[in-house]
Formats: sequence, C-alpha cells, structure tokens
Amino acid sequence: MKINWGTAIVIAFVCFISFIMYFVITMSIGTKYEHDLVVEDYYGQELQFQEDITHEENAKALKTNVTWKKTTDGIVITFPEDLDINLIKGKVFLYRPSNKQLDFETPISLSNHNLLIPDKRMLDGRWNIKIDWKYNTNSYLYKTEITY
Repeated sequence: MKINWGTAIVIAFVCFISFIMYFVITMSIGTKYEHDLVVEDYYGQELQFQEDITHEENAKALKTNVTWKKTTDGIVITFPEDLDINLIKGKVFLYRPSNKQLDFETPISLSNHNLLIPDKRMLDGRWNIKIDWKYNTNSYLYKTEITY
C-alpha cells in the first residue's frame, strides 16, 4: 500500500491530536490531580479584599507591628508592647498550601504580649499566617509566609 504525502500529514495530525487529548483527559479525570480552589468561599473572601487592605494599612501605621519568631516550643507571635493586652481580640489562622487538612485557627489569648503556637501543631514546610485582630475599635491584619 502506497501512502502519499497528503495522507501522511493527516495521519501525523491525527496522531498528535490523539496524543494531546490523552493527556488532557488524564489530567481532567485523574483523582491524583485535585482541582480544588484555595478556599471554599472564594467569592465571599474576594468581596472582603478591600477591607483586608484597609486593615493591613492600619497595622503598618502602628509604631511596631506584629512580629514572630521560631523557638524550640513553636512559633511565638509578639504584639506591640505599647498596647493593653486585655483589649486585643482576634484570631490567628495558619494555612498550609500543600494540605488543607492541616489548616487551623486559634483565638488570640496573650500572656505578656506573646502568643505561642505549639510545635506539635506545626509540620516542617511552608505556612501562611494571617492574624486578624482588633484593638479598641480599630481592626488590624498581619499576613506573612513562613517556612517552619
């Protein structure tokens, strides 16, 4: 059987398209390739975005912002020394980009301007920390990425 060059080009195109479609279908239906959004309530959080920007600007306007450091006990988050710790309310959210089952949230309960996130709650790797706190009537937000 003799194949001319036009038929060979068509066969090459069909083979190439089949090759690409195989990978597209494999990526779409494969269970090991999860296509989750970063957060479940994505659109609700998008509406909150401008508020978050305002709260971050409030935090940057403070004399000293929230700081953190890694210790043998875990992560110590330090709030500004010039604020009364009894008036600081809020929550700390730790987000693990590689595994959403490890995400957790803890309320702020300070001792001597410090909050300890225990070492047993943290695994080695990348974490995003979001501290949403309020002092009197002002709201503040501190976000950072850490490698534990």
